[in-house]
Amino acid sequence: MLALIEVPYRVIDVAAGDLGSSAARKFDCEAWVPTQGAYRELTSTSNCTTFQARRLAIRYRDADGKPRIAATLNGTLGTTRWLVAILENHQQPDGSVRVPAALVPFVGTEVLEPRCV
Repeated sequence: MLALIEVPYRVIDVAAGDLGSSAARKFDCEAWVPTQGAYRELTSTSNCTTFQARRLAIRYRDADGKPRIAATLNGTLGTTRWLVAILENHQQPDGSVRVPAALVPFVGTEVLEPRCV
């Protein structure tokens, strides 16, 4: 998705020592925010294996009908952070914002023009 909104981004494989108790592995996706001169986290996804499912007693039945503990993923997405990344990376010198091609069908225009009030 980050590639489709045409912003500079990176994927961080979070170090084991920085993981919370429920995550076996975690990836953070960060986008470049020009006004801050830094990459900022937009989304995070953790593989929690069976940790959460055991605590919540989440089970499923396998092909043989035997009960098994489910494995879970946990994901977050900061919607306003995505908007900031899109606006800042696509703003033009005249204040307009070029809409990434993947979003044009949803926004209905290729350029957002500033309004004077």
